[in-house]
Amino acid sequence: MGAGRRGFTLVEAVLALALTGLFVFGGAYTVQRLVPKFHLQSGIWEVTSGLSQARFRAIMSGEPVRVRFVPSGFVFERYDEDARAWRTARTASLPGVAVQANNAPVFHPQGTVSDLASIVVSNSRGAYRITVAITGRVKATRVT
Repeated sequence: MGAGRRGFTLVEAVLALALTGLFVFGGAYTVQRLVPKFHLQSGIWEVTSGLSQARFRAIMSGEPVRVRFVPSGFVFERYDEDARAWRTARTASLPGVAVQANNAPVFHPQGTVSDLASIVVSNSRGAYRITVAITGRVKATRVT
């Protein structure tokens, strides 16, 4: 058994620790930059699937369903024939994005829509316009 070197020197340990710190910092910075993009994609998915769900609920229940948009998300409302008023069925919040709509689409039991809408979902990473056609089709396009 020879008198070989064992362990690490202080310089090697400090260098390894510094490199590890750099990698962790770089990874955290990258993830931080991606968060707004994930919020935007999630917001688009929530709005488009929420609109499709409202159409499905109107068809299945036989009652009109309205989707009203607020800056932090949207509200599902069903029409109460007895009270002749819209009643809140569910709310959905969309963290990290702003929502603007020109109308509150009403889905009817036939699958059609009245009060056609154009909804803009945006944040620091961009904006998407979601349109609702009279047939109930929901389409999302990037706003340039």
